[in-house]
Amino acid sequence: MTTPDVTVTVIVYNDAARLPRAVASLRAQTHSNIEIVISDDHSTDDTPSVARALAAQDHRIHYLRLPENSGGCSAPRNRAIEIARAPYLMFLDSDDELPPNAVELLLAAHREREVDFAMGAVRRVRVDSGRRSTWMPHLVSERRTLDGIEADPRLLFEHLSTSKMYARAFLDRHQLRFPEGIHYEDQLFSAQAYCLARAFTVIPDPVYVWYIEPFAAAASASISNQRHKISNVRDRVHVQRLIDDFLVGSGHGALREDKDFKFLKHDFRMYAGDLPFRDAEWLESFAEIMNPYLETLSPGAYERLPRPERVVLRLLRDGRLDEVRQAARGLGHGVAPRQVTTDTDGTPYWGDRVPDSEPARRELDLTDLELDTRPFPSAQFRHEITELTPGPGPRLTLAVRTYDPGLRLPVGPQRAALLLTPARRRMTVPFRLDPVRPGVFEGRVVVDLAAASLPLQGFEGIRHPLLRLQQQGLSHSGLLLAPLDFPRTTARVDNHAVTVEPESRNPGRLQLRWRPVGMTARVIRPTVRKLAVPRVRRAAQLISSAMR
Repeated sequence: MTTPDVTVTVIVYNDAARLPRAVASLRAQTHSNIEIVISDDHSTDDTPSVARALAAQDHRIHYLRLPENSGGCSAPRNRAIEIARAPYLMFLDSDDELPPNAVELLLAAHREREVDFAMGAVRRVRVDSGRRSTWMPHLVSERRTLDGIEADPRLLFEHLSTSKMYARAFLDRHQLRFPEGIHYEDQLFSAQAYCLARAFTVIPDPVYVWYIEPFAAAASASISNQRHKISNVRDRVHVQRLIDDFLVGSGHGALREDKDFKFLKHDFRMYAGDLPFRDAEWLESFAEIMNPYLETLSPGAYERLPRPERVVLRLLRDGRLDEVRQAARGLGHGVAPRQVTTDTDGTPYWGDRVPDSEPARRELDLTDLELDTRPFPSAQFRHEITELTPGPGPRLTLAVRTYDPGLRLPVGPQRAALLLTPARRRMTVPFRLDPVRPGVFEGRVVVDLAAASLPLQGFEGIRHPLLRLQQQGLSHSGLLLAPLDFPRTTARVDNHAVTVEPESRNPGRLQLRWRPVGMTARVIRPTVRKLAVPRVRRAAQLISSAMR
């Protein structure tokens, strides 16, 4: 029997529907001398019969079934390593794919120069929208070979084990296997691989297709999408402590600040965006698990973060949990705090009081946000909907409160507008914001959804309204934060069902969802989509304009 060049292991558990797609991507590889091991973590659905049928179709495919479910990715990968016959190894999850030339490209990198592993770009595909992006593109933008992770510690952010091809001799030399019995095993395995490798090659070509399902049902969501579970927080922190111990024990303690920055910027940041949606009991448990670990991190790692993220971390560490929710809303979107307080030197701090400890003063100091001096188009305000009333008919009445902690707006009423752009057609609804007290304005705006201009074929999609302010000929547009608990309502608007709801994820904006119904959905929309000839499409556009 010919020895394969590469063994690719497909791990699977109760995923009979998607397993054939993953295996098909391996059978279609441009480098065909591969071994395919389907490693089944004791599935209870039709996976065994599907896997056996796939193995019967191709002599390169072998089916391995674990005697009992391990509850993770490590055991099925490790069992496959034991039987793999090739000198190079790769790993694939059953819900993902490899691009056709992934094996060829990574194997060529190994053959060009002796390295312990080669890695490439990961293409992310949103299952709900089809949107494509590259995971950590700045880390894989050019071809390079590094003599150890110290040459570019930023690569610690790319902790996926599936984007890499490993030399079997490297794994065996260090007895490197996936840690069993824990979640987030990729992070520990990858940290160990980075530190133990004498050399590894990075190529800019896509070598993995990662399908993301951000709104998957809780029962089928991936581990990283189960952040609502306190056990998930505990698992992630546990792995970080294991990584820290490994760095020190392996003589790579100098990487600790880089690794801590990665944890704060990536791992903690994922939880931070969800904090406004958590109840008091969950937040208390989160702080109880997270804070002891945060105390062990390098001060330099905190200093590398944007100020809004440092604010969230400090409020959490100080037990100001109600304010944590407020600070976490709009992270990364330039949303201002509701209030700042200045000390005798004029230094502005988050919240309604000057912090009473040196660490808190350092982290809650908002000077670098330039709330009172930055150019008006990039100024920071906070727009919150305090009341939302549907009706009559397809109308919405919004009570809006705007916070201006930098006191950028002049005293007196302000001209404002709500901007909504379904199907790329802007709808502008002017209204007035009246002063309530310094730095706080309130107003009401009535939005008639029937006034939105839609194309003949209708519009299907989600839009988030913006609030626009103007000053001395300059314009500023900001997010409109919604109450997180108002009930979802749906109204019939012409040939559309329009659902008004709070966005279920950070930053929690007001969200409007259009869906064509009736003749538009059954006849007009499918017909227009089939009009591929430019002249016919132009005629349809002219007819649409005439009908309006």
